[in-house]
Amino acid sequence: MAKQLDYHTIREIFERFHASEPEPKGELDHVNAFTLVVAVALSAQATDAGVNKATAKLFQIADTPEKMLALGEEGVIEHIKTIGLFRNKARNVIKLSRILVEEYEGEVPCSRAALQSLPGVGRKTANVVLNMWWHYPAQAVDTHIFRFGNRSGVCPGKDVVAVERAIEDNIPVDFQQHAHHWMILHGRYTCVARKPKCNACLIRDLCEFEDKTP
Repeated sequence: MAKQLDYHTIREIFERFHASEPEPKGELDHVNAFTLVVAVALSAQATDAGVNKATAKLFQIADTPEKMLALGEEGVIEHIKTIGLFRNKARNVIKLSRILVEEYEGEVPCSRAALQSLPGVGRKTANVVLNMWWHYPAQAVDTHIFRFGNRSGVCPGKDVVAVERAIEDNIPVDFQQHAHHWMILHGRYTCVARKPKCNACLIRDLCEFEDKTP
């Protein structure tokens, strides 16, 4: 774990991220808050590309909780069976759809606690939905952010909650909205797990990672 970087270094890092990609976007396809919840829940232990392929037709016919319930669990399975843990995920999609219809009038709630009460929705999923749909600066810490945060010193922490707190405490407020997207994309395509592409990294000179690749 690298030491926590200071304010000025972190600001420079995010100024570079912003200059490179001013409006970073999540890579999960969705058409509304409901399909975003479903897509993020399906993305656990799966790639965004794999989820997008599976949901392309699903969201055409079931883009509301009511339509998802009408499709049924077996119908959901037929669409998502290429995704890992598809049976359990299909079960959760139907359960959360029923809760949304019965308790929230078919609308997706916009509090972290309410979102986390839905089957298959954890803190990370809730934070993604709050950030991407309601533009609240919630920080969804996945494996890419956890790795990048600890390698670089931007947001080191022993667990995801500690990393989330480090993001909120140390990254300047004007970068909070897009912070997790910049870090996810950087971790996914540059600061990769086995052999980070340090020679192509736009923050190489600011990063605390000691074992930089040539």
